[in-house]
Amino acid sequence: MQLDRRSRKRLATRQAISVAATRLFVERGFDQVTVDEIATAADVGRMTVFNHFPRKEDMFFDRDAEIREVLLEALRRRDPSVAPIETLRLLAHRLVAEESPFVEFSARSQGFVETIEDSETLKARARAIRDEIAQLIAGALSECVRREASDPDAVMAANLLSATWTVALIQAHRTFRQSRGTKEANAAFLAIVDKGTVGVRAAMAGTPYA
Repeated sequence: MQLDRRSRKRLATRQAISVAATRLFVERGFDQVTVDEIATAADVGRMTVFNHFPRKEDMFFDRDAEIREVLLEALRRRDPSVAPIETLRLLAHRLVAEESPFVEFSARSQGFVETIEDSETLKARARAIRDEIAQLIAGALSECVRREASDPDAVMAANLLSATWTVALIQAHRTFRQSRGTKEANAAFLAIVDKGTVGVRAAMAGTPYA
């Protein structure tokens, strides 16, 4: 869908704020950067920053909404012959093959990870995002098989999958730090996703999710 001029301008402003904020966060640390400094760097007013990003953390995790949509779309558009849990495993492999920024293990991504590790605020927000995504996946899983959104099997599967992906991402970034190799990090990420999926599938045996 083609955006109108106003929408394009709004997106450009949002992107400029995000880029300026991320650069400052990585250079100086999240907690050392003020909203006023971000506004100055992006050449916008303070209120413009808050119009686009209600919280300072949102400027750092600015692609949160995108990854949520990617996960939802994978389940909504899944092949009916492929189980929902397997659909998400295949998504992990596709994201790596497409060199998606959501599973990037590189020198550039290390700055992002280190900034999180150095900030209690960002670590808390990362944990909250993980829990929110698990809840989102639970709803999407139950929708796939036409069960109630509160289905305990869907909740369990979603939380197990969320934990698997979290461990996989952490280990992949650690592997990159040690090897400086994206190929090795990708392999570590997928190996854990694959192994974790086997466990989730076993836990969900007898349910429509597996």
